[in-house]
Amino acid sequence: MSVDIAVVGATGLVGEALVELLDEGDFPAADIHLLASGESAGKSMPFRGRNLRVRDLAAFDFAKVKLAFFATTAEVVAEYAPRALASGCSVIDLSGSGEGSLVLPVLNAESAELAQLPVLLRAPAAAAAEVGEVLVALASCVELRSLSLTACLSASQLGREGVQELARQTAELLNARPLEPRLVDRQYAFNMLGQVGSVDACGHSAIERRIHDELVELFPGLSGQLQVSCLLAPVFFGDALSLSLRTAEPVDLAAVRQALDAADGIELIEDDYPTVIGDALGQDEIKVGRVRSGFLDPCELNLWIASDNVRKGFGLNAVKLGALLIKHYL
Repeated sequence: MSVDIAVVGATGLVGEALVELLDEGDFPAADIHLLASGESAGKSMPFRGRNLRVRDLAAFDFAKVKLAFFATTAEVVAEYAPRALASGCSVIDLSGSGEGSLVLPVLNAESAELAQLPVLLRAPAAAAAEVGEVLVALASCVELRSLSLTACLSASQLGREGVQELARQTAELLNARPLEPRLVDRQYAFNMLGQVGSVDACGHSAIERRIHDELVELFPGLSGQLQVSCLLAPVFFGDALSLSLRTAEPVDLAAVRQALDAADGIELIEDDYPTVIGDALGQDEIKVGRVRSGFLDPCELNLWIASDNVRKGFGLNAVKLGALLIKHYL
C-alpha cells in the first residue's frame, strides 16, 4: 500500500537526507510534497527522476497527505503539526518538541500508541537513537546499571548555518584573515568547544537535556543513572560517541562482540576504531569499535561509536518509522 506524504523542512540538512533516503529505497510513497517556508519555497529538488518544486508550508493543505515528516524546529511543529493532525494526517516529528510517543524502530515500534489515527510520533535525536540501537543490541548479554555518554557532535548539529560557520571560520584562518565568530561566540575552526549552545540554570545544554530525557524515556531503568555531556567538534557531519556502561555482572567481552556483530544496523570494527570521516559518513550502519572493559572494574564496558548523524541518526530512523506506520496502520 502506498500513501501520499509530505516532508516539512525539505531544504534543511535533515530534510534533504530524508528526501534522498525516500528516493533511494522502496518507501511506499505514492506522491511526495516538499514543503518549506521563506526563501526556500520555490526551489526544486530531484525525486525519482523528476524535479519537484518546494511548496510554501503556510499555504499547504495537509488533507492531501496521510503522513508528514517534520524535519524542522519545535516552533514550526507547534504551529503546523496540529493543522496536519486536524486534517487527518499523521505526523513524525524530528524536532524534539516533546509531544507524542517517542519511538525507536528497533526497540518499541510495536508498542507505540497507535490506537487512534491520525497520530503524532517523535523520532529521537540522532545521538539518542545511535546509543539506543547499541543498547538494544547488548540487551541479551548486558544488564545495564548506569551509563555515561560523551558526545562529540559536528557542525551539522547547528543546522546548515553551523556547517557554513565552520567553513567560513576555516577559510578565514587558512587565509590569515582576522577571525570574526558569528554563530558561536568564539573560534570554532580547529578547536573543541565544551558545550553546544547555551546552558540552563543547572549547566545543561538543550541537546544534552534532550538526549538524556529521550534515553530515559526509551530505557526507564536509566532514570537517575545517566550522564550526558555534549561537545562541539570541528567536523562538518557525523557523531563520535564515547560510551561507558556499568553492568550488574562482570562483562563478557566475547559475548558483547558477538551481540554487536550480529545486530542489524551495527558494524563491529574489531582490533581498530572507526572514524566519522573514514567509516561512517554516507553509511546506514552505526560503526562500533574499541570494545574494552574498565581498568579495574570488571563490570565496566567502554565503547566508541561513529555514525552519520544526519543520514543514519535522523533520516534512516525516521524513514523506518514511517514505513512501519504505513504498513501496519495507515
